[in-house]
Amino acid sequence: MTAPNVVLICVDQWRGDCLGVAGHPHVQTPYLDALARGGTRFARAYSATPTCVPARVALMTGQAQETHGRVGYDERIPFEVAHPVTTLPAAFRDGGYHTHAIGKMHVWPARARIGFDDVDLHDGFLHCERADFGRQFEFFDDYVPWLRNQPGVSPAADYADHGVHCTSTLGRPWGKAEELHPSSWVVTRATEWLYRRDPTKPFFLYLSFHRPHPPYDPPAWAFEQYLDLPAYEPVVGDWEHHFDPYRRDGDAFVGRLDPGAVHRARAGYYGLMTQIDHQISRLRETLVDFGLAKDTIIAFTSDHGEMMGDHGMFRKGFGYEGSARIPLLVSGPNDDDSFVRGGVVDDVVELRDVMPTLLDLAGLPVPKTVDGRSLAPLLRGERPAGREYLHGEHTQLGQSLQWLTDGKTKYCWASERGTEELFDLVADPHELHNLAAVDSHADVLSLWRSRLVETLAAREEGYVSDGCLAPGREPVTILRHTRARLAAG
Repeated sequence: MTAPNVVLICVDQWRGDCLGVAGHPHVQTPYLDALARGGTRFARAYSATPTCVPARVALMTGQAQETHGRVGYDERIPFEVAHPVTTLPAAFRDGGYHTHAIGKMHVWPARARIGFDDVDLHDGFLHCERADFGRQFEFFDDYVPWLRNQPGVSPAADYADHGVHCTSTLGRPWGKAEELHPSSWVVTRATEWLYRRDPTKPFFLYLSFHRPHPPYDPPAWAFEQYLDLPAYEPVVGDWEHHFDPYRRDGDAFVGRLDPGAVHRARAGYYGLMTQIDHQISRLRETLVDFGLAKDTIIAFTSDHGEMMGDHGMFRKGFGYEGSARIPLLVSGPNDDDSFVRGGVVDDVVELRDVMPTLLDLAGLPVPKTVDGRSLAPLLRGERPAGREYLHGEHTQLGQSLQWLTDGKTKYCWASERGTEELFDLVADPHELHNLAAVDSHADVLSLWRSRLVETLAAREEGYVSDGCLAPGREPVTILRHTRARLAAG
């Protein structure tokens, strides 16, 4: 078999449970469901640092946060700052691939290519670039200049003309023609690029959709089909009082919104998913038209999820399932019989595993700087030993939210006050019941607490003291070795 083409699709803020094939009661994703039935779905995929910047560093380097150094959200940080590293696109480029990216990169500077031959850029709404360049989008965005050149569009048009900003929980329909929506633009640009690619090389194409990240603004048909959902019912457990000191009104990470507002936000969020699902169908049909479908691997994932009101929380950065669990689908070339079709894998996997997996499937060497593991054996029905458990974390609400999981049990620890939660994910997938204070689970709690102590023992923040977890320590967003490299220039 010749070297396969590889398409990696990354969406932004898509929860791991929001697929029809995963049993979601409302979200309609027929084309992604078909992709899953033709490949393998990883039911326990996670983002260990669940916000845009650190998650995408993990995706593009194959590294854990302890290695790449990002344990929180921080902009204006050069991408390759921790140490010299071979990125995912650079590894494909060095292996003889034509590499291209379309959509959201969320790197700094915005035009950094991180190993891609070229980039068509649309990050959604990067506040630091707007501050630096104002409305001179040509410096940091390719979508808006394209939009302004379309028939009937104002030369002053913006993707935020409707006034709903990129962290808002407001839901409303897109106000322009559907073909002008950023999600449609990604596949339009991909189609145009397929005409211009180097036909003497296989290609690695990264399609990065900004949605379903806010604004929740799908086309009207997609928004309206979810307005008749049953009334929003909050997912509330017995432990949310741990976050009472952080509750705020409005577009906050922790807070209660009017149920009607959340209902509309869900309609917008789910509508964006269905719109993207249709655009992925459009892409797959385009690959058929170009005669490429039989030779192309397609992977689909997200950088993190969205709490969407669960436990009175919104957005991301938490270790709970809504924020940290993500979709991961991989479908092999149509003519490769070694791939399992319609498989579901329950092993705990993470974004850092995507890079070694795709390189392995392409027959390319995996750089020694990679921490992740190849999932290719699982895609072929083999059962190698996996990781015992995953460590995730994120600075959030002025503290570090730490968590561990093996896909069956989850342990969470918040650094400011030392609050703990222990969940049985098999019996309690919505994380309603905190077992940390239940006497019958004392041994389980002790085991997971000791695992976190071992994980954090050498950390610079001092989260462990005298062999115990030590609350009240100052959190960081970037680990010392990364800060030292920044200081050295």
